[in-house]
Amino acid sequence: MKKAVLLLALLAAGPAAAQTPAVDGALAAGQVGERYDGYLGVAAPVPGLVRSQVATINIRRRSLYSNLAASKGVSPADVGITAGCQLLARVGAGEAYLWNDGVWRRRAPGQAAPVPGYCR
Repeated sequence: MKKAVLLLALLAAGPAAAQTPAVDGALAAGQVGERYDGYLGVAAPVPGLVRSQVATINIRRRSLYSNLAASKGVSPADVGITAGCQLLARVGAGEAYLWNDGVWRRRAPGQAAPVPGYCR
């Protein structure tokens, strides 16, 4: 039950919604990608501006995860992992993503969404 409530809250909040054009471009180019823990990561060299914007987005996500965790009685890491499952399911073709094995990958055209088994 807690997981279902958490998923609904995350979908309503949309942690990926507040991105910038520079970050969107880096996502499309596979330089920045979604991580398994609900945060953005840098997968390839990027300009300092993009790195700074990724950090700002992650600060917002951390705040969102902490607030949701406090209201639901779970840990912020659990909220981040749950968000990561939702965000990884949205990774588009050519975009980078990171699973908990530490290896950056790129979704190939026609490849299914990169969702780890623990997300199902």
